[in-house]
Amino acid sequence: MTPGTDMLPHERISAAIRAGSTRGPALVAFMTAGYPRREHFREQLAAVAGAVDVVEIGVPFTDPMADGVTIQRSSREALAQGVTLAWILDELAAMPAVQAPLLLMSYLNPLLSFGYAKLAEAAGRARVAGFIVPDLPFDEGGELAGALETHGIALVQMATPVTTPERLRKVCGASRGFVYAVTMTGTTGKSVAVPDDVIAYLRRVRAVSQVPVCAGFGIRSREQVARLAGHVDGVVVGSALVEVLERGEDPAAWLRGLRQGGE
Repeated sequence: MTPGTDMLPHERISAAIRAGSTRGPALVAFMTAGYPRREHFREQLAAVAGAVDVVEIGVPFTDPMADGVTIQRSSREALAQGVTLAWILDELAAMPAVQAPLLLMSYLNPLLSFGYAKLAEAAGRARVAGFIVPDLPFDEGGELAGALETHGIALVQMATPVTTPERLRKVCGASRGFVYAVTMTGTTGKSVAVPDDVIAYLRRVRAVSQVPVCAGFGIRSREQVARLAGHVDGVVVGSALVEVLERGEDPAAWLRGLRQGGE
């Protein structure tokens, strides 16, 4: 299903995830902008967007503290090619629209340097539906959330297994598009076996969230996606997809293979 153009951007994200979840967990795919090669960004984005429900585009940063070695490497090499937040927004504004809603995953410094009001306007022109900012504490996100809200753009909030029940309710109440439920403490890239305590935590998040819940960090295999079915609305696949792109493989075919039946 393609979310309706009459929806606000953050509503398009939620609608796309809910629609995708009818075939198992919806797929949210992370790719570092401009990696492995900047000149292939548009082509790779179109391929990925055609195979998933939502695309999360990583803005390269010098100190990606929430990310493991794969995304650190991709970020460093994209920066070396001159990929910046401004370049990404210009590319997205210039290229044909893709089917899946787009989010930018960025650390806070590039957004502060760009300026929140200017960022929200440029993101709207670039058809960006939301932002994920892993180093922006929930309590300090009001100014950015307010700027984005004027354009209907989501600020996705993150929960972790150690988030207290009271804070979890606040995080879920403030999140737009979806809630990003981090499956572990630590950085991205490590494979997660999805034990029972993680399933119980994901159920707690889902019980208090009015928007879809997507699990991320360490999701790499069809078996993990199947294990999460029924417990979350979607899964975020990041480092493993970046490695597929590094190897020059077909990202769309690999992503379709994560769903049972390869759909």
